[in-house]
Amino acid sequence: MPDSPNEPLLRSAVQLLESLEAAGVQQVAKPRPIAYTQVSSQESPSQVPLGPSTEAAAPRAESLEVLCDEVAGCTLCPELAGSRTQTVFGVGNPQARLCFLGEAPGADEDRLGEPFVGPAGQLLDKILGACNLSRNDVYILNVLKCRPPGNRNPASGEAQNCRSFLDQQLQLIAPEFICCLGAIAAQNLLGTESAIGRLRGKLHEYRGIKVVCTYHPAYLLRTPSAKKHTWDDMKLLMREMGTPVD
Repeated sequence: MPDSPNEPLLRSAVQLLESLEAAGVQQVAKPRPIAYTQVSSQESPSQVPLGPSTEAAAPRAESLEVLCDEVAGCTLCPELAGSRTQTVFGVGNPQARLCFLGEAPGADEDRLGEPFVGPAGQLLDKILGACNLSRNDVYILNVLKCRPPGNRNPASGEAQNCRSFLDQQLQLIAPEFICCLGAIAAQNLLGTESAIGRLRGKLHEYRGIKVVCTYHPAYLLRTPSAKKHTWDDMKLLMREMGTPVD
């Protein structure tokens, strides 16, 4: 018999409860209710907005804090939970119009608990500055919340275990735009195997959110000639946001 539509949600809930119990969590604070937009049963998943209505903007940061605590207690990936210094949840404006999505924390991020703080993060800051933005204007997060040992690529099972956390983050932030940094972030979010070279340079959509894909800053450090392509992607993104840059 095929799974019911609620079966994936039930499995995710059971996994989350088991991870919290393993971490010694006995009780989780109940967040304040969030008002969500009504969705027609005839709308397709790609048309359904992720986020709450604007009236619910005030409690978003508090709800992200609750979710951050849940992430900190997660042990769904034993290798990652056993080797991490700490989880790396996300940083920035909880009401941001734009989110930047990377793949996973590196050594600096694992040590400091903040995404994109190493050399790649410094380049990202320069890209933001060129777009007249700062970290306070956007929200930065990763597909994985734990550093893979040796900075290896995230395994598919690890990304799947972390997916409910990513989806909840995006639901709470309710961005209008997402910029995927690198192939792994783009492929995981959009559910595709296409190379980043094929994904960049055009608009995609994820549950009503406009998505632009570009090269990861770490790749740009290794391949400076690709910076011009990323700048083209940023100009596309800024035009769509209504704040064009030269």
